[in-house]
Amino acid sequence: MHLARFPRVHLGHFPTPIEPLENLSRLLGGPHIWIKRDDATGLATGGNKTRKLEFLLADALEKKADVIITQGATQSNHVRQTIAGAARLGLASKVLLEQRVTDFGEDYQRSGNVLLDQLLGGEIVAHLPAGSDMQQAMEQYASGLREQGLRPYIIPGGGSNPIGALGYVACAQELLWQSAQRRLRLDHVVHATGSTGTQAGLVAGFTAANSQVPVLGISVRAPKAQQEENVWNLASRTRELLGVAGELPREAVVANSDYVGDGYGLPTETMLEALTLLARHEGILLDPVYSGKGMAGLIDLIRRGHFRPDENVVFIHTGGAAGLFGYRQLLASALSHE
Repeated sequence: MHLARFPRVHLGHFPTPIEPLENLSRLLGGPHIWIKRDDATGLATGGNKTRKLEFLLADALEKKADVIITQGATQSNHVRQTIAGAARLGLASKVLLEQRVTDFGEDYQRSGNVLLDQLLGGEIVAHLPAGSDMQQAMEQYASGLREQGLRPYIIPGGGSNPIGALGYVACAQELLWQSAQRRLRLDHVVHATGSTGTQAGLVAGFTAANSQVPVLGISVRAPKAQQEENVWNLASRTRELLGVAGELPREAVVANSDYVGDGYGLPTETMLEALTLLARHEGILLDPVYSGKGMAGLIDLIRRGHFRPDENVVFIHTGGAAGLFGYRQLLASALSHE
């Protein structure tokens, strides 16, 4: 499993730290909770997509692209980091946004990541309704750019294809190296899973290394069966790209969809609790869409006795705190009722 044979640009600050959450561990009565700070990757406030973009944007440069096209929800962390990475490399960026959430007013539509998208120089070329075929929309837009003589490169939502997933194969390698350096036994790795690239890369990386490290994805979108199928498919394709022999065991992919709530991007009481606990006990800001729901799932599972008190659980913080500003009214209301 040699990642050096794949084109890669350097956009992030790696390795990201692993830190103990001693206050939260004590508050919950165990297990030993650690946090992998992928919110600290350094590209335009950081986040997990930076790892994927190191491979995706390198592929774009290999293909002589001059403009990047991508898509995401209105407050997409992926879109922000893609625009920032493109800017770093001198590439134009065109963005299609999907209106998956419409209940939070002007702040959601214009603040947070949307404001940063514009500051970073991205051009938002379409606002499409929820449920749109975003991949088809990008293909159609790219066709128009080609007619103008441009060379567009399409990055899927979340950067989640086999090339993008290589970023989290690299993260799996990094975690194994860090755990060896710290003599830290990796009993569980937990994170929020949506477009599947992060979990698929971790699963592909850990299984290719025969490390036996279990990965639990807390879904922020799809039901369990669908999420696991999507992750398994992408992890299998990523292993194939890496040249790993044999079929990926189905049991290597585990997702929990109990914490989605009413849908993607829609707040839950447990997410708000997780945001507050991490902020006030660890000084760490989560985001309301991914890491907030992922941490809410982890906290609830700990309370239910899912993990042994002596186990080490590493939570991967996928970033996105800029999105908090899009939920300003919701957070202000929740805090005022404490």
